[in-house]
Amino acid sequence: MQPEPIRRIAHLDMDAFYASVELLRYPQLKGLPVVIGGGRRQEDDLLGRLALAYPAQAWTQDDLAAIPLDFFPRLAAYTGRGVITTATYAARQFGVGSAMGLMKAAKLCPQAILLPVDFAQYRHYSQRFKSIIADIAPVIENRGVDEVYIDFTEVPGGQREGGRVLARLIQKAIFDDTGLTCSVGVAPNKLLAKMASEFNKPHGISVVLEEDLQPLIWPLACRKINGIGPKSDEKLQSHGIRTIGELAAREVGWLIATFGNKTGAWLHDAAWGRDSRPVVTESAPVSMSRETTFERDLHAVRDRAELGALFTRLCEQVAQDLQRKGYVGKTIGIKLRFDDFSIVTRDLTLPQYTDDAAAIRAAAGQCLKRAPLARRLRLLGVRVGSLLGAQEAKLLPPPSETQPHEPNALLFPDD
Repeated sequence: MQPEPIRRIAHLDMDAFYASVELLRYPQLKGLPVVIGGGRRQEDDLLGRLALAYPAQAWTQDDLAAIPLDFFPRLAAYTGRGVITTATYAARQFGVGSAMGLMKAAKLCPQAILLPVDFAQYRHYSQRFKSIIADIAPVIENRGVDEVYIDFTEVPGGQREGGRVLARLIQKAIFDDTGLTCSVGVAPNKLLAKMASEFNKPHGISVVLEEDLQPLIWPLACRKINGIGPKSDEKLQSHGIRTIGELAAREVGWLIATFGNKTGAWLHDAAWGRDSRPVVTESAPVSMSRETTFERDLHAVRDRAELGALFTRLCEQVAQDLQRKGYVGKTIGIKLRFDDFSIVTRDLTLPQYTDDAAAIRAAAGQCLKRAPLARRLRLLGVRVGSLLGAQEAKLLPPPSETQPHEPNALLFPDD
């Protein structure tokens, strides 16, 4: 009788994913500090500038690698309130990182090249590398555009060298097909695998075995546990708990009394490297949303036309997301962030499911009518929740009562 295979779970994280995709397009930027963020890509922006500078030459997408470095915008020239989506490792050496304001980053690394985001291209490469993984190890859990969990346990090679052999094979397959690198952590469970994937970035492999808990995991700061945020870490430190080992030394009863039943028990298990969560191959989304942060604060009345256009575009984008992924929803909501950084949300539930942009826009407009709008706005978002598969929705009986939408009941008309 064959013994049960040892559980081996991998966490694969693409290295500086957005920036790495941009370097495929602009190989002349390799090794330079590059920051991605601030806004969406304007098609052929650099090519348009080149056409003006060199009108005798016909510049095309095939010429992107030949664009001179002088034509790329620098972070020092940026003005606005955009934030960094990601940065190359060369930029990170200056203290620049994700979610940092671009104006702050400009003070740390003014020479960095600034590129706008290109979500369509990132989604393309995301689907591509995940497809490669699925061909080798089919039990994968999607955790976002640039990371996945993979169950190595039953996969050929998944037990060799603790999973290192299979991790190396996947790394090579992704690089050969896309030119992108990734880091992989392999461990007995998802909690430890995610921690391990950070040990050898970029393009590294880290294997954690059960006997490695004390020498490898316990010396780490508690913040390295996925799920311990700044507030929880601050509370732990107030009790003299800074490392995972110090957390493991506390009795579970004390943790429960201090942090509550659920959190206290989870902290004890996490410190001892216990995590029984399975790799979930399919996870239906709860909601889909789109939001945008403005370059300047906008006023509900004086900037009505601009807000109306943005509002319509967000509703159309959410509708396109729903249609592309095969979902419909019936709870429509809005999110507003004001100039004092306060946030207000409003939502309503429709009598029927929808993926129609006009219906979403009308319902979101009703939500806006119930929101306070005395302050200027920094951010506007639209959300569709209570999702159901579009095919499943077709099998539902029609609603007993239909409440007609008011097509003009919008705070931000775009006419």
